[in-house]
Amino acid sequence: MALAYPPFKSCPCGSGRSYAHCCGPLHAGGRAATPEALMRSRYSAYALGNARYVLDTWHPDTRPATLDLRDGTRYLGLRVRGAAGPFVEFTAQLRLPGGERYALRENSEFVQLEGRWVYLDGVTADADPDAG
Repeated sequence: MALAYPPFKSCPCGSGRSYAHCCGPLHAGGRAATPEALMRSRYSAYALGNARYVLDTWHPDTRPATLDLRDGTRYLGLRVRGAAGPFVEFTAQLRLPGGERYALRENSEFVQLEGRWVYLDGVTADADPDAG
């Protein structure tokens, strides 16, 4: 179950805007205007444990059957490195269940499906344990 998140708090995606003016409307059913907006909303959904949103915004050809976000991973921050066309490169800072920090760097590809942006796939760079 997704965590309740105060609409006036800073959005988990790190945009600097409030959740109510950033990812909140997308989590409530709005459409992302750009691949970067969708990627940010997906990061926020991971951080808030909203597996339904993550799955709903994943292309059906590449989406897993289930997704469990209750493993204890904490999402510490997001840095968008670049966004061009359907691609968004980012680094997500995580604290894994065992306590170690981990930096996930990915170049994600998004496509339009029935007028909505969805996540297709991503290529991860060499991950950096204990990255800060």
